[in-house]
Amino acid sequence: MLVQGIHHVCIRCEKSEIEKVKEFYQGVLGMPVIRSWGEPELEGFMFDTGAGLVEVFTDAEGQLPQGSIRHFALKTDDVDGCVKAVREAGYPITVEPKDIVIPSQPEFPVRVAFCNGPTGEEIEFFQEK
Repeated sequence: MLVQGIHHVCIRCEKSEIEKVKEFYQGVLGMPVIRSWGEPELEGFMFDTGAGLVEVFTDAEGQLPQGSIRHFALKTDDVDGCVKAVREAGYPITVEPKDIVIPSQPEFPVRVAFCNGPTGEEIEFFQEK
């Protein structure tokens, strides 16, 4: 197999949104910054999810169209805990936690929830059962 997994998901934000983005991913969700670049102004950084990275570039100008990517999913063992932390931080929950069975072969039971992040990105919290 040529592909070995997802390395990272990229988000763009405006320089004025850097602190809000860092507070959400690092403060609310507990994802450490593992690298950053750009001197003297921060141009980008990466958060560690434990199973891949969320990369943030700080060069967005105005609203960015969603494009063909609908959302990205963060693997977790505690969907409800993620939702609680996000809600307490004041971010919108767009789909409350729920158990579903993906009708695949074999069936795939999961618990999911969705929220919007600090730059409008749609995030799914995904727990395999």
